[in-house]
Amino acid sequence: MGTELRSLASGSCHFNDAGCGFPAPGLNEFQFEPIFTVGGVEFNKPMLLSMIVAVLVVLFFWASFAKPKLVPGKLQLVGEIGYDFVKRSIVLETIGKKGEKYVPMLVSMFFFIWLMNIMSIIPFAQFPVTAAIAFPAGLAAVVWVTYMGLTFKKHGFVGGMKNLCWPSGIPGWVMFILVPIEFFSNIFVRPFTLAVRAFANMFAGHLLIVMFSIASWYLLSPSLGALYGSVSFVVAAGLTAFELLVQFLQAYIFVMLASSYIAGALEEAH
Repeated sequence: MGTELRSLASGSCHFNDAGCGFPAPGLNEFQFEPIFTVGGVEFNKPMLLSMIVAVLVVLFFWASFAKPKLVPGKLQLVGEIGYDFVKRSIVLETIGKKGEKYVPMLVSMFFFIWLMNIMSIIPFAQFPVTAAIAFPAGLAAVVWVTYMGLTFKKHGFVGGMKNLCWPSGIPGWVMFILVPIEFFSNIFVRPFTLAVRAFANMFAGHLLIVMFSIASWYLLSPSLGALYGSVSFVVAAGLTAFELLVQFLQAYIFVMLASSYIAGALEEAH
């Protein structure tokens, strides 16, 4: 799971051993040695996991819909349920019929994020890829470029700036305050919060699970510490179960916000 947990489990360090302090997890849990280097670019574990997830998403939907049948088989049925879930409960609810053309992108984004999050509980992977800020930042950049592109494509430069910065139905005398706020919020804050929300939740959840997992082993001893270790293990198991819900919700929220930005870009008025 992390360097501290691996090193602790490989030895026999427990809390009642002399000179054996609790190896609290830290940023080292999110730092990985490069597997190999290509042209000065270090290829590490999160990058490998993200590529595996991307391949899995592509293969799953290709296998589901390569030869669609009127009466769907099991794999096609699962694919249709996943596709319709994102389409109906997120895209059409947020954007409406105009969002039909963006469904493939948003479906791909949902399952890509969800599976990257799920990697935290997969044996030998045990790391949520979105806990590395580069990945949610890259996805947020894709959403931001789409948002800006649609805004200026539909409204032109002047109309696009008005859509971004000029709220409708607001008295003119407060515009000198609201326009800079809206400009900063829509152009800078939105992509920043979109990325940080996914990153921070996965970062914090992974760190908590690692900490209680380490504590379970560290407190394991033929003494009262075994009771504390058992409690720590139960907490770690509970956090892992809760994290499954959070992993799904973060993918859902990310795509829902992306849909709302696209809907805002397509609206006639701000």
